[in-house]
Amino acid sequence: MPKTLMTADIMQIMTYLPHRYPFLLVDKIIEIDGDNSCVGIKNVTANEPQFTGHFPTRPIFPGVFLIEGMAQTAGAICVASKAADGSAPKEVYFMTIDKAKFRKPVQPGDVVEYHMTKTAYRRNMWWYHGEARVAGQVVAHADISAMLVLS
Repeated sequence: MPKTLMTADIMQIMTYLPHRYPFLLVDKIIEIDGDNSCVGIKNVTANEPQFTGHFPTRPIFPGVFLIEGMAQTAGAICVASKAADGSAPKEVYFMTIDKAKFRKPVQPGDVVEYHMTKTAYRRNMWWYHGEARVAGQVVAHADISAMLVLS
């Protein structure tokens, strides 16, 4: 029997995460398989505030924002999975980052896909491997963890 993959639009993401513009770094999440895996989407636009200083003559999306986007994507599906179980978490925290690598610059006009795959889960902690991709090419990757604060 094939899996039913879910999605989350920006309004749903904002119910899962406390982040707001300009620090909400995922626009939608597609292909959600529970808390196992998903793909988050970030449309990078030229009018975002970070491009006024990073860098004015050649705008480059900051690498740390790619990592934060991965963490937000993973955190959102962790919260969604707990909410589906009926236990609404109070908060989600980005806990660790390991093995981060940046492979290629991201610039305005790019669509970043955050491919997140769960590697471990224990109590209220999740570990994920994430890849940020643009047009199928890996531009960054990292191993991250998230922790939910349950009521």
